[in-house]
Amino acid sequence: MKIKIITDSLSDIPRELAHEYDISIIPLTVRFGTKEFKDGIDIKPQEFYEMLKESHEIPSTSQVSPNEFKKAIKEALNSGYERIIIINGSSKVSGTYQSALLAKKDIGTNNIYVFDSRCLSYGLGMIVLEAAKMAKQKKSFEEIIEKIKEMIKGAQQIFSVDTLEYLHRNGRLSTAKMVLGTLLNVKPILAIIDGVVEPIDKVRGTKKLYKSLIDICIKRGLKTGSKIGLGHSANIEGVKRLKEMIEKELRPSEIVVTDIGCTIGSHTGPGTLAIFFIAE
Repeated sequence: MKIKIITDSLSDIPRELAHEYDISIIPLTVRFGTKEFKDGIDIKPQEFYEMLKESHEIPSTSQVSPNEFKKAIKEALNSGYERIIIINGSSKVSGTYQSALLAKKDIGTNNIYVFDSRCLSYGLGMIVLEAAKMAKQKKSFEEIIEKIKEMIKGAQQIFSVDTLEYLHRNGRLSTAKMVLGTLLNVKPILAIIDGVVEPIDKVRGTKKLYKSLIDICIKRGLKTGSKIGLGHSANIEGVKRLKEMIEKELRPSEIVVTDIGCTIGSHTGPGTLAIFFIAE
């Protein structure tokens, strides 16, 4: 049985991996004033963060439309895929999941399964990639579905931003939480909890940040030999240092380093560092 995996650009999956495992990524839209870009297609992360640094306005984003999902679904069905699994970013942050449900309803087939991952960035991407690997290995539809449900329950997404300004101005963080997170000029540490951003800790200074991120992940179930994703937004030196520390301490079986894309980056800003893993 041919199974097609579809996701949206909130997943921040490296393009080479998406191509290798036959994953279709439907882009959200990013707007700078009157200029409109398809995330990851019309604009790449490096270009985006340069624009963000130079711009006085916060860009806006918009969800994937139902018609865009319908087009991707029909292309997959016409290409001989018998089952389609769509895994979307958190419905509490984006309406893209609802668009996928509407597309499924309009097409009117039971061969489509739509998931709200309650995850963002490569937290979503890891789930999508593992599902696509299983599809390539000819695992059964039911086995893949059950594995996705398990991964959603275990998904951990821990990150730090240079400033909470972008999250606050985009409505992803309350004023009270922003004030708490920026007291005494500390580095905030956040997590995606049940699909939304929550501050969970703070450290003073960058030097303590890397160790704190790793320690928090260990407390949340990160083990020696785990598969790990690392994300960054225009912070190559930071993610390199974090990767070296994780390799030394945890000897992961796999590390995927990815750029945090334009849609997520609109809310986090440049300088972000993130660790993603699936806790068992």
